[in-house]
Amino acid sequence: MLINLDKLLKKALIFVSAGVLVACAPVDSQSNKSIIIDGSSTVYPITKAVADEYKKQKQPSADISVNFSGTTGGFRQFCAGKTDISNASRPIRTDEIEACNRNNIRFIELPIAFDALTIAVNKENTWIDSITLEELKKIWEPAAQGKITKWSQVRSGLPDKPLNLFGAGKDSGTFDYFTEAVVGKEDVSRSDYVASEDDDTLIQGVSQDANALGYFGLAYYEKQAANLKALAIDSGKGAVLPSRETVLQSTYQPLARPLFIYVNAQKAQSNKDLQRFVEYYLSQAQNIVQEVGYIPLSGEHYHLAKVTFFNGEAGTVFGGHSKFDVTLAELLRQKAKF
Repeated sequence: MLINLDKLLKKALIFVSAGVLVACAPVDSQSNKSIIIDGSSTVYPITKAVADEYKKQKQPSADISVNFSGTTGGFRQFCAGKTDISNASRPIRTDEIEACNRNNIRFIELPIAFDALTIAVNKENTWIDSITLEELKKIWEPAAQGKITKWSQVRSGLPDKPLNLFGAGKDSGTFDYFTEAVVGKEDVSRSDYVASEDDDTLIQGVSQDANALGYFGLAYYEKQAANLKALAIDSGKGAVLPSRETVLQSTYQPLARPLFIYVNAQKAQSNKDLQRFVEYYLSQAQNIVQEVGYIPLSGEHYHLAKVTFFNGEAGTVFGGHSKFDVTLAELLRQKAKF
């Protein structure tokens, strides 16, 4: 999903509630002396790297805590007012928007990178190099549970070997995005597989099992590429491998996705340390995202994100759902629904 973020950050956002928040300009309030961040394990390495650099460069007065509980788990805390920033590997969902509304939590949605959700097998797997979306659905849909247990059942000609699956846990945004893109409905999947919100756990499982297949973010795959093999995805237009180039060319579909941080707008107004950290995050993200292994946006995009943050523009342009195979221009012509 290649998204041109210029219009996203220049045009008005879809507001969670009527009205525009007061701009997140610096104010004379006291620092809260803490910045609590949780959410996506996919976005975690980016935010952790930013926080580490910020501590080195800026010597902040606030304690910065960066953890991961999965995108869904992170939004659960964020919409209860327990965290300041929520890392997310998918857009905020309708039920999460409603939870934030109930608790008077207004959020600022800031895209910070792109990712290629990667389907990988063990390096010793010699029988498959690409896979179709139909085959992925056949493997992962609920009807496959207890039935599609061998590679030979996926495609004629594949060996009669066990098919051992590794994938995201249900609190992971990767789980939501993958199931919606592949199975056709969010939060619907077979459950007889090794599940974890920790991508390193999945990487380890696939790298140690010659019969394994799993999915996780591109950066996690690239860290262990010597022990794994990425499968090219055929969505009907030929098999395409995940890479920075195929994401930016909008050819790795539908498993290319934007990554986000969501900032509590009210806390950003009152906590100078949080303001400074988010501004630093957006100023350094282009370099740090690439160093971590994800796909950075352009410098102009990050500048426009800083403008969005400074102006306190609250809400989401995604209407509570992930969008597949669309450009941002097409997305903005659609009417968001909540």
